[in-house]
Amino acid sequence: MNRLVAIVLAGFAAALLPQLPALAQSFPDHPVKIVVPYPPGGPADTVARVTTQGLGVQLGGNVIIENVPGAGGRLATKDVTRAAPDGYTLLLGSSNEYAITPALYKNLEYDPVKDLTAVAALVTDSVAIAVNPSVSVHSLKELAAYAKEHPGKLTSGSTVGIIPHLALMYFQMHMGADVVFVPYKGAAPALADCMGNQIQLCSSAKSVLVPLLTSGKLRGLAVSSAESWPEVPDVPTFRESGLDGFPPQIVFGLLAPMGTPPDVIAKVNAAENALLKTAETQAAIAKLGLNPLVLSPQGLGKALTDELHLWRAVVSEAGVHPD
Repeated sequence: MNRLVAIVLAGFAAALLPQLPALAQSFPDHPVKIVVPYPPGGPADTVARVTTQGLGVQLGGNVIIENVPGAGGRLATKDVTRAAPDGYTLLLGSSNEYAITPALYKNLEYDPVKDLTAVAALVTDSVAIAVNPSVSVHSLKELAAYAKEHPGKLTSGSTVGIIPHLALMYFQMHMGADVVFVPYKGAAPALADCMGNQIQLCSSAKSVLVPLLTSGKLRGLAVSSAESWPEVPDVPTFRESGLDGFPPQIVFGLLAPMGTPPDVIAKVNAAENALLKTAETQAAIAKLGLNPLVLSPQGLGKALTDELHLWRAVVSEAGVHPD
């Protein structure tokens, strides 16, 4: 009886094998959903809309974006890890969800490394620390000195457990600044409150900060990238400001539930890479000051694994705790 069952199962599995290439050929036959784990208007949402506009045309189907904010990206990430591994649900993932979250939270209901697989790289971004113009400081050292002289007077804010939050905590720990932190659900409300002086200090990604810095709505103090941003060349880097050891970039990419067919992953990867090479997409990415990242699924997986090692060290050094 056991032998009969084994024969039947083996035959069933063999019958399925020829269907895998066919699955990729017919994919997509209904809309592909890209889940963004933060509210509209923030860096992740901006990256998703700029880098995947036209992906449906490349794939020969429809692609929709769905914002699922909450819990610092963990809610959306968990939803995607539990979705059907068929390529129709993708995560707009980054160093935040793949590297920082598992370093911060020890009892997650999922493991990004084991439950997600790399599909296609998108761009790299970086962050800056900025202040409301009413704060009379023009460097991180001046900010630290001001915070020491006025303990508890300055308030900072960002989404908890992501790179801007780590940048603020890293600054406080390394430069001894006494600043009160306020958690936000997304970058857009934090930036709005910083411009309105409800909080005086914020950190966010280049993709959304540059227009606010060049217009004078916020004043940049330092950027995390290896070199100053061309749009605001007078704003120094973290390293130049005395803040060494902070990783320079954020890696963004598309991730899928583990078990998604390799042929489907390859098809999405090829379509996204072709899109990133178009003049329209390159112009849109350049306008935001981002760097396109064309990689194989394996290349993106390695890039994210490297990020995991980097951010574990920062989380430990910055003394950040989820609570």
